[in-house]
Amino acid sequence: MTPSERAAKAAAAMWAEDAASKWAGMELVEVDEARAVLELTVAAHHCNGHGICHGGVTFMLADSAFAFACNSRNRSTVAQTNAISYVAPGRLGDRLRAEAREVSLTGRSGIYDVSVTNQSGQTIAEFRGGARAVGGTLFDED
Repeated sequence: MTPSERAAKAAAAMWAEDAASKWAGMELVEVDEARAVLELTVAAHHCNGHGICHGGVTFMLADSAFAFACNSRNRSTVAQTNAISYVAPGRLGDRLRAEAREVSLTGRSGIYDVSVTNQSGQTIAEFRGGARAVGGTLFDED
């Protein structure tokens, strides 16, 4: 199995059980070893009292992309730490894109950066996540 095939199979296994990302309206757009892209169109129920995308929704999108990237090698991996910097607001109707990429992987610990942009390529947020492999796999490999 190639790394890309493994990543796709791991993503399919995760997506099948990921009720939260689907509930929020996310779409898994791309996945490969050490990277993932998820997108979300900002709907009215994603907006806060200022009429902009709630920061928690932006964080959730970035966190989900992070999860698919760090699980792409079929090693069960969870978030250990994460932080986000909001650069600009997401607005109603915006198509937000979270692109996650691996920065470092040493043993069971990894660091991943996620950029969230809108349909114009404007940066909305930058997220950094620390991951830890916890044992187990998402699917059985032959």
